[in-house]
Amino acid sequence: MIQVKNLSFGYTDKPFIRDMNFEVREGEIFGFLGPSGAGKSTLQKILIGMLPKYEGSVRVNGIECREHEKDFYENIGVDFEFSTMYEKLTARENLRFFSSLYQRKPRSIEELLEAVGLLSDADKKVSDFSKGMKSRLNFIKALLHDPVLLFLDEPTSGLDPTNNRMMKDLILEEKKKGKTILLTTHNMQDATELCDRVAFIVNGEILALDSPHNLIMAKGAANVTYTWQEDGEKTAVCPLNEIAGDEKLRQLIVENRLQSIHSSEPTLNDIFMDITGRTLV
Repeated sequence: MIQVKNLSFGYTDKPFIRDMNFEVREGEIFGFLGPSGAGKSTLQKILIGMLPKYEGSVRVNGIECREHEKDFYENIGVDFEFSTMYEKLTARENLRFFSSLYQRKPRSIEELLEAVGLLSDADKKVSDFSKGMKSRLNFIKALLHDPVLLFLDEPTSGLDPTNNRMMKDLILEEKKKGKTILLTTHNMQDATELCDRVAFIVNGEILALDSPHNLIMAKGAANVTYTWQEDGEKTAVCPLNEIAGDEKLRQLIVENRLQSIHSSEPTLNDIFMDITGRTLV
């Protein structure tokens, strides 16, 4: 669905993105992860045709981005991190207007509003919406024309835990329908839960690219922590791949003296810090 070869781009004479190569497969959720200023949003703007003065090749849905025609946007939906709605219009008026810009028959506005919990606020001006409400409205705007490719920039930003969960479920529902989704985020929990593959971006370069599971397992740092009573509470930690040889753990199991036991593994954020030496701020 997306092929990027030898991409370089700069806002000045000095390249910001340098010799980048990757591809996104049809029907997958692909995540770009990195701190603010890493190049995630710049890359998204190149992919949606907003920054055509790049070097190399960037093909989206078979079309070179610098050469796209206006019908290019019939097949893609974009959810920017910040609201692009008209504040003086209501939610319903905004959606009707934006749906009129496409040739495709729009999806049901009522159903989309209901899906994100905004149906009761459909006739309220967007200027009266909270940040989280605007975020949810912005998301369904990207779905109006039922595009095959979605670009989502920090789609859960500003959402409370309940709406965060709802948003992620909706994203997964779109994937089930066969959509290809490009997700840019600095939220590692979202990426771990949603993405089939992720790319770590720092200073305009991809430093790692794989599935979240493979990146985590490659570190090989999963441990088992267990506790028991023996002159007070005792705790021990053993690498997961060495528990068969842990005689103390074996003894405690036989004697039924374990108080607790749990496994732990590095998070995607731990892997990011280990590979890049950076934190997601």
